[in-house]
Amino acid sequence: MEDLLQEAHNRKKFFYKETAPAAVRLGISFVVLWFGISQLANPGSWLGYLPSWSSALPIQPESLVFLNGMFETIVGLLLILGFLTRIAAGLAGLHILAIAFSLGYNDVAVRDIGLSVMAFAAALYGPDKYCLERILRKQKTG
Repeated sequence: MEDLLQEAHNRKKFFYKETAPAAVRLGISFVVLWFGISQLANPGSWLGYLPSWSSALPIQPESLVFLNGMFETIVGLLLILGFLTRIAAGLAGLHILAIAFSLGYNDVAVRDIGLSVMAFAAALYGPDKYCLERILRKQKTG
């Protein structure tokens, strides 16, 4: 009986270790995707978040928000699918970290630094068991 309990405990422990990287990847992907879609749906409501230096760029503020929304939507979708995982997670981490630093020290920036660490963790881990690129690689190698 003790062996059965130990085996069940080991399986549960393995399941947690196996699914944790996917949970991190999906968690950051939902956040990035939500912000991306929100910016695409209503770019005007995001204009107040643009850094002051962005006014020197030769692009309309609404277009800049739209481009940022496209970037975040694409990165979010790549992360959800688990395709180009390291690249997408690394880009998400750098992007969120840049946003945090542009905000200065406040509660939102502290949250964004935590999100960027989460994205970098996904980049360091790479494709987890549930990533599309890993599944495709298995099918290709047979």
